[in-house]
Amino acid sequence: MSDKVRIYQLAKDLGVETKEMLAILDDMGVEYKSHSSTLEHDVAEAVTQLVAETQGGGADTAKAADGAEPASDTEAAAPAAAADSAATEVAERPAKTKAPVAADAPLRAPVVTVMGHVDHGKTSLLDKIRKTKVAEGEAGGITQHIGAYQAETPSGTVTFLDTPGHEAFTAIRQRGANATDIAVIVVAADDSIMPQTREAIAHAKAAAVPIIVAVNKTDLPQANPAKVKQDLMQLGLVAEEFGGDTVVVEISAKTGAGIDDLLEMISLVAEVEDLRASPTGSARGIVIESVLDKQAGVLATVLVQEGTLHVADYLVSGEAWAKIRRLTDYNGRVIKQAGPSVPVQILGFSAQPQAGDTVEAASDEASAKALAAQRYDERIEADRALIGRKGLTLADLYTKPKVKVLNLLLRADTQGTLEAIKGVLEKEAAATAEVDLNLMLAEVGAPTESDLMLASTAEASIFCFGVNPTGGVKKSAERQGVTLKVFKIIYELIEEVQRMIRGQIEPEFEEQVIGHAEVRAVIKVPRSGNIAGSYVTDGVIRRGAKARLTRAGKEVYKGSIAQLRRFKDDVREVAAGFECGINLQNYDNVQEGDIIEIYEMVEIPVV
Repeated sequence: MSDKVRIYQLAKDLGVETKEMLAILDDMGVEYKSHSSTLEHDVAEAVTQLVAETQGGGADTAKAADGAEPASDTEAAAPAAAADSAATEVAERPAKTKAPVAADAPLRAPVVTVMGHVDHGKTSLLDKIRKTKVAEGEAGGITQHIGAYQAETPSGTVTFLDTPGHEAFTAIRQRGANATDIAVIVVAADDSIMPQTREAIAHAKAAAVPIIVAVNKTDLPQANPAKVKQDLMQLGLVAEEFGGDTVVVEISAKTGAGIDDLLEMISLVAEVEDLRASPTGSARGIVIESVLDKQAGVLATVLVQEGTLHVADYLVSGEAWAKIRRLTDYNGRVIKQAGPSVPVQILGFSAQPQAGDTVEAASDEASAKALAAQRYDERIEADRALIGRKGLTLADLYTKPKVKVLNLLLRADTQGTLEAIKGVLEKEAAATAEVDLNLMLAEVGAPTESDLMLASTAEASIFCFGVNPTGGVKKSAERQGVTLKVFKIIYELIEEVQRMIRGQIEPEFEEQVIGHAEVRAVIKVPRSGNIAGSYVTDGVIRRGAKARLTRAGKEVYKGSIAQLRRFKDDVREVAAGFECGINLQNYDNVQEGDIIEIYEMVEIPVV
């Protein structure tokens, strides 16, 4: 035996569950941070002897320790390669508050959220696990909204949530973290830590969930997993091989290398977390996504957290209620019921529930409608109270508004995507004090004729994300002169909004000096006034450019150059080192020794 050993590896060697091993260490008074912590040689020897004596005496250490059944048959089996050479991780975190669950409640599948920076391979990793090709269908290769799936692994069923990596989808990524049991942070070995990686780790820590880091793209020649582990230390995630308790797994979503190690570590963490939920009693869950289908109507993806949903059950989520008409699983198959940790698509909601809202069971249709109506009335009253408190001031009545208003109508494919884009638009508007972005309409589904009427009246633009307007709507928009644009990738939509905001801002200008000339002689010309015979000392003198004349350091004239001559010829400009004749607009009182400064007004670019 080596000098130090991981707790989960010792549990595997002794043939006990990791959960039982942690209970033994608690009884012995041994301090540790997580199941990934290391034990000194003498402590490991003492534990080994105690387990041998207990097993020899026929005592059941596990049941004596926590009174619960084993968490899983696959449990703590984590290969030494995953622990020692590089591959996986669970971070130290604050205690996660869980709803009380009966000790005899059955185990449920872990809900794993895969997070990370854009294009680091999150969806490709799930593809490899699920043996599908989701990534190829994503716009621009970027996951645009949450996908909820289940995968059968050698360690059992695992529910996966795939969250977007782009910064515009912070709200969705945060919602995914709040609905999860385990967070897998995917980091590309050739790219290391990026902005959305930091953000994903922050969300996972805030949700107080275990973190496993998967270092992807290790098959590339430029891959540098060691740098990734060093960069993780700056974020408080210290890999096992550096003496920390964060499990870091080196994988390749392309070749499949390390995938089995990652799945075993997920199973191990799930066992330690002892994830249980009762399939009986009132059903409860969380809305992952909702979409308005042209044919079926409102479809909501719900992750069941407690109880079991059945067809014909009544539900309430926010201000929406539902009688379940159809349940569809992640494979598109119609099912009759869905238990804990199962993502399911529900048909039957009266309106679109908000992504992130809880879903609760109701006893009948009347109670479901009454609760939804009560929540609606409470929101309306709160809005009215807020408006009443704001009031009017004299400045509101007599001050002319200096802020320009940019009206916009937004249409998106899903409710979650709509929320994320609204957040980005609010951020862009807040960054510019001169322009107020007025989001007149933000709905799910394709634009309609009524949208065109509203846009035409308010001089608004219509942006569509992930939805296509019909041919009739397109022709009507052209006829009415309404701007109607369709986007598939969030980058393009953001850039277009930024361009429109810049276009509304009044341009600012600054002076840019382009040349100086010294008056060396005053030439009197009949009917043309006095001409300043000048020598260009630097820069260039241009006809029509703005000019100021200084005498003894004081400005005596400010205007423009009316005429510029070289000998007897009119010219457009004269460069430094040449002589020329300058006729200033409406000014004849030039004197020898005067300095003429030439400048232009240049627009300051909007950042």
